[in-house]
Amino acid sequence: MCGIVGYIGKAQAAPILLDGLAKLEYRGYDSAGISIFDGENIETVKTKGKIKDLREMTHDGTDLAGTVGIGHTRWATHGEPSDVNSHPHVNASETIAVVHNGIIENYLELKKRLLDKGYVFQSETDTEVVTLLLDYYFDGDLLKTLAKVMSRIEGSYALGIINKDNPDEIIAVKKDSPLIVGLSEDGNYIASDIPAVLKHTRKIYILEDGEIVKLTRDNVTVYNQDLDVIEKEVTEIQWDVSAAEKGGYQHFMMKEIHEQPKAVRDTIFPRLREDEVFIHELRMTEEQIKNLKKIFIIACGSAYHAGVTGKYVIEELSRIPVEADLASEFRYRNPILEDNTLAIIISQSGETADTLAAMREAKRHGVRTLAIVNVVGSSIAREADDVLYTWAGPEIAVATTKGYTSQLSALYLLALHFGKIREKISRSDYLEMIQELKALPDKIEQMLQDKEKIQYLANQYIGLKDVFFLGRGIDYASALEASLKLKEISYVHSEAYAAGELKHGTISLIEDGTLVVALVTQERLYGKIVSNIVEVKTRGGFVLAVTNEDNTEIEKNVDYVFYIPKTNKNFTGLMATIPMQLFAYYVAVAKGCDVDQPRNLAKSVTVE
Repeated sequence: MCGIVGYIGKAQAAPILLDGLAKLEYRGYDSAGISIFDGENIETVKTKGKIKDLREMTHDGTDLAGTVGIGHTRWATHGEPSDVNSHPHVNASETIAVVHNGIIENYLELKKRLLDKGYVFQSETDTEVVTLLLDYYFDGDLLKTLAKVMSRIEGSYALGIINKDNPDEIIAVKKDSPLIVGLSEDGNYIASDIPAVLKHTRKIYILEDGEIVKLTRDNVTVYNQDLDVIEKEVTEIQWDVSAAEKGGYQHFMMKEIHEQPKAVRDTIFPRLREDEVFIHELRMTEEQIKNLKKIFIIACGSAYHAGVTGKYVIEELSRIPVEADLASEFRYRNPILEDNTLAIIISQSGETADTLAAMREAKRHGVRTLAIVNVVGSSIAREADDVLYTWAGPEIAVATTKGYTSQLSALYLLALHFGKIREKISRSDYLEMIQELKALPDKIEQMLQDKEKIQYLANQYIGLKDVFFLGRGIDYASALEASLKLKEISYVHSEAYAAGELKHGTISLIEDGTLVVALVTQERLYGKIVSNIVEVKTRGGFVLAVTNEDNTEIEKNVDYVFYIPKTNKNFTGLMATIPMQLFAYYVAVAKGCDVDQPRNLAKSVTVE
């Protein structure tokens, strides 16, 4: 996730762009840049680092003359953070400058074609192919050229473009990445999010997918991809600036919960080609995968819970023995690491100290390492043998939501890929699971639209002291994450148990009114966990069940039910996580807790 801005008007552009980028820095913070047309040439200044570094380089923009320009704050996906990989990207003659938010999924194919035509690439980014395609097809009309380029690129993108030969306009387009247009008497704007323009105007156009916009100083015209003019309705923004930075949500956590459909989609879809899993980042040969004797999944916190889910799914689909390990234990316990072993390292930040040390310990023993991380160029990403980026975008809230579900998505892809190569999955089952993967984002959307029921129940439990989460199999892994989410943001004591273990001591804590959350998504285990639920009910516990939408029979045995959309049994962990995130959030809000920055916690744990 990155932030883009653009301005064309009567005022000096650079200070306006820098101010807009500062409002979007939550979207990306590893590098930034601006391109300004000064009346003769496009001048570009960009740097690795924060917006403040760009401000210092340009004396708050006063060094750059010109009243039209584009800017970008980057959260790296393709290519590590660096001056060269920063946006804007320009062609060799510096007549075209481009900023981009999103992912160009077919950039490798396009890059090869452009290389064959003699183009030279300066960066490692996917965005540069857009710049060079614009250069290749440019016929003097930037609008028509962009329409042609759009027919060749695949993926998600919001683009802002300026061109020396069309100096009095900015061209922009939206597809699956946010883009708004700001309208004012002193000029017009593009931005990834509303806060970038609120200082200057509250009148905006909200662009839809496939819409192209041309901005001049006095006019804004919106087109479809056939370049037919579209009439847009002006939206008047009523939010204050602080609320708009969260997209209108009260907290970043809720905003990020709602970003999960996109995060899951961005992790899964670029790695599917014609109903086949294609993980181009994974350089293991089929022979190496077939010869795997064991997999260690090593992580901390929520990433570890994703790993526990991954253990169940990888073992089920590929029949490779998997051990899920806490990084802080793995690094000190002298693990047995033999030939044909793979270590999967999971970390949102890519800087988690215990996880990094555990990966180094695995590498010291000659074990191949595969990292699942969210931050490009992070230490774990740099040192691992292979890297699978989740592309969830930056998380501002300390409690992970979209980071966790995108990690699950990456593990699902690996499980399917390994299972197919090892011939442990039938073709029909494989194709069915591919379709279920594709449907996950829409099913998350479906649950988010019904969140008021969860809020209602959470409000009944403002004063709760203890909660127990139960599950079997994959549901046990989901219980671990649900318990952590509740305790870290609401400060409510909670514990997760494999349901069969409840009677081995812990059931002595169940008394009248004790809240017990039972996760019940594995059909073959329904009967077993119902027995555990009955044990709880007999002792006065209040039972909330999270189960599949077709399991209405469970209502006979519990007090309240959250239903999740039906999906393949291997993917229910992701579905069950959504209502549990919402439950934790609403309990924390009702208690008046600092949801985004819980006490004593940090986003990236870089110390032991």
